[in-house]
Amino acid sequence: MRSPLRFFFYLFFFGGTLVFEGCFHQAPKADLTFINTAEPESLDPQLVTGQPEGRLISELFEGLLRFNQAGQEEPGVATTWELSPDQCTYTFHLRPEARWSDGKPVTAEDFVQSWQRMLLPTTAAPYSDQFFVIRGAEDFASAKIPFSRVGIKALNSETLQVTLQHPTPYFLQLCALWFFFPVRIDLINRCGDNWIKANNMICNGPYVLSEWRINDKITLKKNPFYWDASHVALKSIDILPISQATVAFNFYAAGQADLMMGRPSSSLIDALKKRKDFHVSPYLGITFLRLNCSRAPFQDPRVRQAFGLVINRRRLTEKITRAGEPLAESFVPPGIPGYESPEGLGYDPSLARALLAEAGYPGGKNFPLINYLYSEGEMNEGIAVELQSMWQKELGVSVLLERREWRTYLSSMNRLDYGMAISNWIGDYADPNSFLELFVTGGDNNRTGWSSSSYDHDLIEASLRTNPIQRFALLRAAEKILVQREVPVIPLFFNLGMQLYHPEELGGIEPNLFDKHPLSQMYRKSKNEN
Repeated sequence: MRSPLRFFFYLFFFGGTLVFEGCFHQAPKADLTFINTAEPESLDPQLVTGQPEGRLISELFEGLLRFNQAGQEEPGVATTWELSPDQCTYTFHLRPEARWSDGKPVTAEDFVQSWQRMLLPTTAAPYSDQFFVIRGAEDFASAKIPFSRVGIKALNSETLQVTLQHPTPYFLQLCALWFFFPVRIDLINRCGDNWIKANNMICNGPYVLSEWRINDKITLKKNPFYWDASHVALKSIDILPISQATVAFNFYAAGQADLMMGRPSSSLIDALKKRKDFHVSPYLGITFLRLNCSRAPFQDPRVRQAFGLVINRRRLTEKITRAGEPLAESFVPPGIPGYESPEGLGYDPSLARALLAEAGYPGGKNFPLINYLYSEGEMNEGIAVELQSMWQKELGVSVLLERREWRTYLSSMNRLDYGMAISNWIGDYADPNSFLELFVTGGDNNRTGWSSSSYDHDLIEASLRTNPIQRFALLRAAEKILVQREVPVIPLFFNLGMQLYHPEELGGIEPNLFDKHPLSQMYRKSKNEN
């Protein structure tokens, strides 16, 4: 339970002086205090999908590769690797100095067992389909073959061989993502779900979990057994899970935190743009709506199209988000070399009303009440209210707004317990697949109840092409089905990465396409560097 300290602090901001009184922690003693955007749903690498969880898991665990501060993959547990002439077999050589936090070596068998757990249906891993590029992985996940026939082999304790179904240009980037990290199966067998608690967890990353107080604070300590520990500058990190943008900014502005990642309150952004400690850059991320296609009225694509055609995206970005986000009508963000997305639906209220009438709801008559699901946060609240107004004004339909805390929000989406839901997605690798594969039939991250054999066919065909022009043409055709014809999702805008920190005090942070900012690569600047 939180033990608050009441005190007064003075906040000098934008030329004015504001006085606050409230409950805050004592001055942080960690080398870095970092504000995360939500309480983690879990710290199990194989069970989470959200960025707030991924940030922390990537400090506690490490895969064959890791991301550096520039968002580029580099050697992690694997020091070198070879690729076969047919570009289907990788042979990874693990560094002998890689250790778990209990001192035991990280072995190739640890990866084999962890990836097997990822594919087991009983694990219910939401990213299991990302392993289907590996030969036999999908068949094993469907209980068609034994694991011995899957292309994952430990040749010896320090050599892992992975055989793919077909050449996969982004496979090394996959190996740097948290769902490809190893976990200790012996620990999980012994402790069950409690293995992620601070007094149980054994990890292999730059940090270990020292303390986890729910909805209060997570403390990480430097892992002395980490193979690259000599280059980890910050010995201790406190993570504060604060979902309310205004509260988060007040903590930062009052000196209670050194780093804030995520959006500040939109009402502050115009002023923040003028400050040296506000950093903003584009990345491969999109904010969009999911529509529950498994139940009426969104079983009808005409209704889904109608809802998309009346959204004034510019109004959302100018009135609510206010950071200059690029408008999104396609689903794949710009920035992927060689790929150009198709046009989306556009804005056409007259066509929307005609489609809604054709679907049996002229002027919104007899349209059922549907709920719009969103998680905590001022921006999410503002977008929800604006969209509700647009649909009422242009279509004559009422939408019930339902705000839920982060864990409940994720659970509701997983169970398809919603009508519409706002979502975010960040590309895991620089390829359209990282976005389009979300919506394959039965995909764990689909969460729309939508299925299209044509869409699935285009993605399968694209996976078999080695010619990038042919491959991208098929992916573009699939995206056209997604955003024009079937519309199980409605793109809103492409995301911008935002951080608040003083560059003269904190180093090791760079803008990059994946919004990857490893805490282990950050450092305090000395006065001589300023």
